[in-house]
Amino acid sequence: MSAHATAQPMTAHKSGPLSGTASVPGDKSISHRALVFGAMAVGETKITGLLEGQDVLDTAKAMRAFGATVLQHGPGVWSVNGVGVGGFQEPADVIDCGNSGTGVRLIMGTMATTSMTVTFTGDASLRKRPMGRVTDPLSLFGTQAYSRKGGRLPMTVVGAANPVPVRYALPVASAQVKSAILLAGLNAPGQTVVIEREPTRDHSERMLLGFGAQLSVEKTSEGNVITLTGQPELRPQTVAVPRDPSSAAFPVCAALIVEGSDIFVPGVSQNLTRNGLYLTLVEMGADIEFQNPRTEGGEPVADLRVRFSDNMKGIELPPERAPSMIDEYPILSVVAACSNGKTVMRGVKELRVKESDRIDAMARGLEACGVRIEEDEDTLIVHGMGAGGVPGGATCATHIDHRIAMSFLVLGMAAKAPVSVDDASPIVTSFPIFEGLMTGLGATLRAGGQ
Repeated sequence: MSAHATAQPMTAHKSGPLSGTASVPGDKSISHRALVFGAMAVGETKITGLLEGQDVLDTAKAMRAFGATVLQHGPGVWSVNGVGVGGFQEPADVIDCGNSGTGVRLIMGTMATTSMTVTFTGDASLRKRPMGRVTDPLSLFGTQAYSRKGGRLPMTVVGAANPVPVRYALPVASAQVKSAILLAGLNAPGQTVVIEREPTRDHSERMLLGFGAQLSVEKTSEGNVITLTGQPELRPQTVAVPRDPSSAAFPVCAALIVEGSDIFVPGVSQNLTRNGLYLTLVEMGADIEFQNPRTEGGEPVADLRVRFSDNMKGIELPPERAPSMIDEYPILSVVAACSNGKTVMRGVKELRVKESDRIDAMARGLEACGVRIEEDEDTLIVHGMGAGGVPGGATCATHIDHRIAMSFLVLGMAAKAPVSVDDASPIVTSFPIFEGLMTGLGATLRAGGQ
């Protein structure tokens, strides 16, 4: 089933050397948050480098529905005139978040402590994803949620008329859940505390401080203890969105496995809560240079020089690295298939509740391309076949998942025989220029199946 009315198959053929500059779009996580925090500030927030993928556009539409003025002034250049903390108006219609788990969970947090009733829905993929992990802690503020079986969308959320502050220890590492609680805490009196045993991406904390919230992070034996003082007046900001490390992963990994490649990827976020893939690739023997490190928009960034690496070795990843690269395991499994030896990925059960069951989707597709796989509920093991050793030749199911689609198309650029995906349409949710960027580097991508 497609994110569009009809599926859009695509096929990747074995490529010659990739070369040139890969200017990937703005960071999706930061783009969502820039719109949401801008809507909760008083005055005009200016944003440059905003990712204009469908997920982020759906969040922009939602912020308009809550009363903020959200305008596009040019490619990646937007402004948000916010209504202040607690100033949201009740939307006149259902909030459709499309394919975005980040969008729906952040937006639920923004309205959870304001007296209003909002119904949320999404596409077929999003309607399968569990929302109880967000609505359960939000209920502690006094919020109520009504949904179909399993806590899934469509869901109606009734905001707390008289919210109380919350202290909550995250049972699973999730930046989305953490952010939803902090957003809800903005409109609750007193101090809201979130405890995370394992660090997750910290964009919300960085951005809250930039917008003027009173927030502290203390490292304790329990983990990170994040304390937010509620009911501030957030002040508007100028937000420069760095380039998305999760999107950059696709041209980076393609260059590593396509013989003779040498590409340049400028301005990629190097946030320590997001760089697990790059650390892993270097450990595997990838030829990546991190040039011109600097800070942009409050985030560390660097330019990447990436060259074909034919001697990469499989490794065993520590489970505690998972939160810093949870979205990158699909493309890492492709690199692992093109490396020598066994790559063991443990602590990855969170992949089973993303846009699809990503462990199963990658395992079945890689097996169809001739790669030996082992898996259990929390583990994926890929037996590498070396550079240029993957047979390919399969059509892989994407399950309406953008990262699955892009991962298998990258595999097709290095496999012996073409690799097709049954539906490339979900790619627009996060990386709308993927096809043009990759073909500009020299990849051969064609619409249609094999």
